[in-house]
Amino acid sequence: MSIPALRQFRRVVVKVGSSLLVDRAGGRLRHAWLAALAEDLAELHASGADVLVVSSGAIALGRTVLKLPAGALKLEESQAAAAIGQIALARNWAESLGHHGLIAGQVLLTLADTEERRRYLNARATLGRLLDLRAVPVINENDTVATSEIRYGDNDRLAARVATMAGADLLVLFSDIDGLYTAPPQSDPTAQLIPVVPAITPAIEAMAGGAASELSRGGMRTKIEAGKIATAGGAHMLIADGRGKNPLRQVAQGGRCTWFLSGSTPATARKTWIAGTLEPRGVLHVDEGAARALRGGASLLPVGVTQIEGNFSRGDAVVIRAGDGSELGRGLVAYDAEEAGRVLGKASRDIASVLGYPGRAEMIHRDDMALRLGYDRGDRVGTTGS
Repeated sequence: MSIPALRQFRRVVVKVGSSLLVDRAGGRLRHAWLAALAEDLAELHASGADVLVVSSGAIALGRTVLKLPAGALKLEESQAAAAIGQIALARNWAESLGHHGLIAGQVLLTLADTEERRRYLNARATLGRLLDLRAVPVINENDTVATSEIRYGDNDRLAARVATMAGADLLVLFSDIDGLYTAPPQSDPTAQLIPVVPAITPAIEAMAGGAASELSRGGMRTKIEAGKIATAGGAHMLIADGRGKNPLRQVAQGGRCTWFLSGSTPATARKTWIAGTLEPRGVLHVDEGAARALRGGASLLPVGVTQIEGNFSRGDAVVIRAGDGSELGRGLVAYDAEEAGRVLGKASRDIASVLGYPGRAEMIHRDDMALRLGYDRGDRVGTTGS
């Protein structure tokens, strides 16, 4: 089975664990290592790819500053350490990337930001705009407010959610191990590296071990869970040893790692989810001009909407119907029902004056829409596509 090449990907999420970024003994940032990784990221960015970073390390840095004892921390201690460490973490990322002319944008997420559709859309729009501006989002879980009941608890799964949210086609998990083995290599000398995983099966899941270290809350098990999320969202994933300098360059040059392959693309996976998984909460009726624009690949603008049905909220799935009542497709609406009723038929330039605040230019963005087969000129997903 062929192994993908790093250069073929257009949007890449790179996750960096605490054990790589922070020296275990002194609890200090590994500046030289971060500088080398920033060099790798700058090279990838210069090739035209969009780059996002999911970085652990805030709690590990903060506990050193606060002189907290070794061992597990209480929730409030973790939150306090994160509040201190996040400042240092963001500053160092900004300086390291800035050395190569890159702009870093800090994004702190909670579980709800990737699970609740309204907040998901807001976070997705923010990431999309940062990437449009060629900035590098540096993302971490917002540990200062997350509680043990509503948190990821590891950045592997957070990185996978970010990859699907951002429409990334590759997720890179740098760790202190160079990939998935047939058995834990620390305890089984006969364990062999698996270079390519075509699909995550129960047998693959059974090969995962437990957590890795005090500084890192993740282990191979969470990486496999991340792989299931990422590949279902249309992104390939790889696990590689990040302890040496320039780890991304080592991967590009054929270094040891494990690739987890996805059977679809981010766009196709998203369209499938919109078309067949979400229950519609309402209906938008559109005029013939809007129907033609949708068939040509455009977004749905308020000016083309003639009538709404249902009591939907922003981020809910709705059905799009043509003037004759036929279903054109489905999408995630950018307004709740009350707002949609006020702006329907209005030009995008008039939205702010109608609502009293700036709104979205699109009622449904084309990226959040799946049209029925035969109505569009883009990718098709089973019976639908966009």
